[in-house]
Amino acid sequence: MSKSKSVVHVVGTGTIGEPLIGLLCSFKDQAGFSEVTFHKRSPVVRDLPKIRALISRGAKLVVDEHKISDFEALDLKPALVHEEALEKADVVIDCTPSGVGISNKNEFYKKYLESTKGFIAQGSEFGFGKMYARGINDESLKVGEDRFIHVVSCNTHNLCALINTVALEDGNDNLEEGRFLCIRRANDISQVKGFVPSPDVGRHGDPVFGTHHARDAYHLFRTKGLELNLWSSALKANTQYMHCIYFTLKLKKAITKEEVIRRFTEDDRISLTKKQSACEVFSFGRDHGYFGRILNQTVIVEPSIEVRKGHEVIGFCFTPQDGNSLLSSFSAATWFLYPDDYAERVQCLKPYFFQEV
Repeated sequence: MSKSKSVVHVVGTGTIGEPLIGLLCSFKDQAGFSEVTFHKRSPVVRDLPKIRALISRGAKLVVDEHKISDFEALDLKPALVHEEALEKADVVIDCTPSGVGISNKNEFYKKYLESTKGFIAQGSEFGFGKMYARGINDESLKVGEDRFIHVVSCNTHNLCALINTVALEDGNDNLEEGRFLCIRRANDISQVKGFVPSPDVGRHGDPVFGTHHARDAYHLFRTKGLELNLWSSALKANTQYMHCIYFTLKLKKAITKEEVIRRFTEDDRISLTKKQSACEVFSFGRDHGYFGRILNQTVIVEPSIEVRKGHEVIGFCFTPQDGNSLLSSFSAATWFLYPDDYAERVQCLKPYFFQEV
């Protein structure tokens, strides 16, 4: 392992930030991180157990300078103030709520380009940087050129994995049209707000792509020189278990159902299941995943797969919540630090990939 400085700093401790900090700490030595720091903005009493748990795992608490005394009043001793942490970090991963990452980029991150190798943002931060999903467009990352990376949302990961495996074998574009209905769980089990009492249909905010899921997938595949015909819709269902996607991939060349299943089976970032209930798949992740998380890009519901008229691949799949986003964030951070052998280093996460659920 290289002895060079390799500090990863995470901004935010929410639904993505908290498990990501834990993941970085758990596999720090295998990936080659020398230190993991995290920024907590507000000194909230109910967050004390979470902060203490992260510190006990080896992460160092970072706060704003004017809030040091507030954290000390809760018997927490910050290791650094935020400006010091940003100056020290080799990689910064922004896990703040939607839209804040872009603001942070413009207000803070651009000041640290000389000392920091790269910045990563999550989910709905369109325009932050190059779109990225592990195993989909790694070859498009350019050392020294791509300083800002946008890890796409968990459902966009799912869309990209489906397209990449079914319609882009050997890099050849065999996709005529891709349509996706993202049936989203209302909120994460860690969240106390945002639950809906009944299915809540989303609007099509983009006249070309429908929702941001297809738009972001389109821009991700553009980094590979592809212009794909994609459309997505979304609705929230009154559940906290898992997102589910109904997909239709119309192909230019015919394909058989057996060939589709073969491709899914041979892709180690895709998992198949004969279970048709989200609660069963969620339970498997809780029992066998990394702190309850399956890190595969998608879980294909095998009984739902059908090929219509030889050219239309149809089916359902489950999205492993933030598991695929955690994988891509971990991978991108490792790439910034070790671009030559990051793919080997991230194999430490392989035990949390499942061929079958």
